[in-house]
Parts: sequence; structure tokens; C-alpha cells
Amino acid sequence: MSSPPSAGPAEHSSPPWRRMTAGALGAALVPVVTCVTALLLLTAYTTTGAAGDAPARISVSNARIFVPPNSENTAAFFDISNTGATGDVLTSVSSPQLGAVMLGRRVTKDGAGYMEPLGSLTIPARSSVRMTPYGVDVMVADPPELKAGDTVRFDLFFRDSGRVSVETVTVPVRS
Repeated sequence: MSSPPSAGPAEHSSPPWRRMTAGALGAALVPVVTCVTALLLLTAYTTTGAAGDAPARISVSNARIFVPPNSENTAAFFDISNTGATGDVLTSVSSPQLGAVMLGRRVTKDGAGYMEPLGSLTIPARSSVRMTPYGVDVMVADPPELKAGDTVRFDLFFRDSGRVSVETVTVPVRS
């Protein structure tokens, strides 16, 4: 008796459509995974705030407060620099050693000068703002007795940069 012919290797392989489908899926999978990975990384990058302009970089120098000329009020002054690529806003000021402190500016109306409260102070990108007795300052109501050389801590609160603490030196008022 003769045996049936043996099956060759061609009869045991997968059909051509299956080989084509597997190859196409493998080829499509690489770019899809790459795109999904890139999208996830970009989302994480922008969520952390790393994308866009560099943030404001605030520094405060030349911090001084006048020896109170009377018992009613005095003023503190700061030079605020922003070396960052975006502006920031000084929204408030406080001092744990003093009573009421607030941003203020000198206004002249009908020949009379007076101080009025100032809600906030913009510190533009790549610039400085210098507080002076003739412009913007920090008004201090009912200060304690201060002598020349005393130090007083102030906390300056910025919209984007947060709190910046600085020590001021008490200086006599110059005539």
C-alpha cells in the first residue's frame, strides 16, 4: 500500500491575508505609539508651566524705612527688579513688626500733595521700579518707636512670584 503524499511546508503556513494584516499592524503601531508618547510629554510640559515665556524673576534691594518724623506715620521704600521675561504685580505688603502698612502713592491736586492708597504695582518684564518719597512707597500708620539702624522685616506679595521677604534698615529723613 502506498502512503498518502506528505504535506509540504507551504501547506502549514498562514494564509497570505493574515501575513499582510500582521505586517500592516506592526508598521502602524510604531508611529501611533510615538505620537501618543509625544502628546503625553507635551501635556506634562505645559501643565507644569514650563512652556511659554520665562516667569518673572523678582529681586528686592535698597530696602529702607524712614525714622518716623512724628508718631502718626512714616514710609518704607524698595527697589524692585524683574529680570524675567514676563511682568508681575506687587499686590500687597505686610510687616510682622509694624501695624497697618499699605502701598501708596503721592498725588498732587490743586497745589496740595497727599498720599493715597494704591491697590497694586506692576513690575514690567526686564525692568525695575524704584520707590521714592515723591512717587510710590509703602505707607506705615502708627509706627512704633524706631531709631536709625533698626531693622524691620517686610513681606512683599507678588501675583506670580509669591512672597518675597526683605529686611529694611531705618534711616533718617533727609531734608
